[in-house]
Amino acid sequence: MVGPPTCHGGAAHFDLPVAGSGVGAGGPGVVIKVDNLTVSYRQHPALHHVSGRFASGSLTAVIGPNGSGKSTLLRSIMGLVKPSGGCIQVRATRQRIAFLPQRSEIERSFPMLVQDAVLLGAWGALGAWGGVDATWVARAQAAVHAVGLHGFEARPVGTLSNGQFQRMLFARLILQDADLILLDEPFAALDDRTTQSLLALVHQWHDQGRTVLAVLHDDAQVHAHFEQAVLLARELVAWGPTAQVLTPAHLQRARSLAEAWDDQAELCHADESGAERP
Repeated sequence: MVGPPTCHGGAAHFDLPVAGSGVGAGGPGVVIKVDNLTVSYRQHPALHHVSGRFASGSLTAVIGPNGSGKSTLLRSIMGLVKPSGGCIQVRATRQRIAFLPQRSEIERSFPMLVQDAVLLGAWGALGAWGGVDATWVARAQAAVHAVGLHGFEARPVGTLSNGQFQRMLFARLILQDADLILLDEPFAALDDRTTQSLLALVHQWHDQGRTVLAVLHDDAQVHAHFEQAVLLARELVAWGPTAQVLTPAHLQRARSLAEAWDDQAELCHADESGAERP
C-alpha cells in the first residue's frame, strides 16, 4: 500500500486505495483534500486559505462572484497553477482526471475534424505513440452520437456553433472515461436545449459514481442539479449540501466580500479562515 504524499505546496496527484472509490462505486471516500490553500497572482490572492474535501462520487457546483477564485480552484486541482501556501491532495492518477476549461481558453481555428478532436480524449489511454484502431474510432463515433452530433464527424471544428462545439468537447470527455471530471463554466452562453442535454450527461456520470466538479453562475441551476456546493469569494464562504450553502446570508456575505476586494492589498499570512467548511 502506498502511503500518503507529503504536501509541498502543489497539487499532489496520487493513487491511494479509498473505500468505495472508482467508477461505478460511488463510495464515501475522499477524492480531493484541499488544505489551507492560497493561490496568488502577482502577489495578490485569488484564493485565500481555503480548506475542504470532495467525496468520491460527489456532484459539486463551485460558485461565487466573478473573480472569486472558482477557475483557480479547478486549475489548482489539475496542477496548472502553483499554490502560494497550503496544498491539494488528489486521490486519482493524472490519467484518470478530465478537465474542460472555459471555451475562451480553447483554440477553435486549428484545422481539425470533429471526430479527430474527440479522439484526443484517448490520449491518456494511448499516449503519444499509441495508434488509434477501429475500436477507438467506434468509441469516438458513439460519443459523438451520445451528445447529439451524429453526422458531424467529418465537419471542421471551426464551423461549429457554440453549442455544437461544447457538445463536441463533452464527447471528448466521454472518451476520456475519467473518474474525476472538472468542468469550468460548461454551460456558459448555451441555449436551454443544449444545456439540458449536457446536464443529463453530467447526471449520467454522477450515477456511474464519477466525481464531478463544475464552475457555475446560475444559482437556480445549482439548486436543481447539484447536491453539493462550494461558495467562494476568494476565501471560502460555505461548503456542503447546496441548500445549506446557497442561503441568503451566505450569498450576501459573498457579495460583501467581493465589494471589499482590494487588488493592491498585501498578501495575508493568517493561518486560518473563518469560513464554514466540511
